[in-house]
Amino acid sequence: MITNSRKHRSREHLTPDEVQKLLAASKQKGLSRNPERDHALLFVMVRHGLRVSEARNLRMSDVNLAQKTIFIRRLKNGKSTTHPIYNGGEFKALQQYLMLRATIDSEYDNVFLSEQRTPLSRTAIWTLVQKYAHAAELGDLNIHPHTLRHSTGYDLANRGADTRLIQDFLGHQNIQHTVRYTQLAPGRFANLY
Repeated sequence: MITNSRKHRSREHLTPDEVQKLLAASKQKGLSRNPERDHALLFVMVRHGLRVSEARNLRMSDVNLAQKTIFIRRLKNGKSTTHPIYNGGEFKALQQYLMLRATIDSEYDNVFLSEQRTPLSRTAIWTLVQKYAHAAELGDLNIHPHTLRHSTGYDLANRGADTRLIQDFLGHQNIQHTVRYTQLAPGRFANLY
């Protein structure tokens, strides 16, 4: 059963392998009537560290496939910026979904729409994340949408990205919100000896 209740979490992020399992689950046949949308949504959320509202408010004009860029409008007084659309699956996922999205007549300019042709709700995104977490056999981690944002920060820190770069990428105003990722990264001690 999928619920929105807060349960104990052993950690607030996914490892890169767990992210791959989640993305693979979103492509499984029979789990959704909108697999292209769901896969692109999860990919963009985890690749760019989007909050739920940032993902649901993403506009068609924010995505430029020709230039391979995506404008990220940060909330919570965050710093909005343009990110590259990365290869390695993200570009293809967006391209496939946006071809379908172009056939949907809606009064809304949001990238990710419900079957009613309205922007996905926060609850719908929460439910999607939990559904695919269970399908990926990650249900015991009690994943929520913000887990994807934390996973981005954790992954960047573990890859050795500079704390200021992670701060800019995630749009944090205060670097104290970013430091948590470098504190979690086991790779930070790799070259001490």
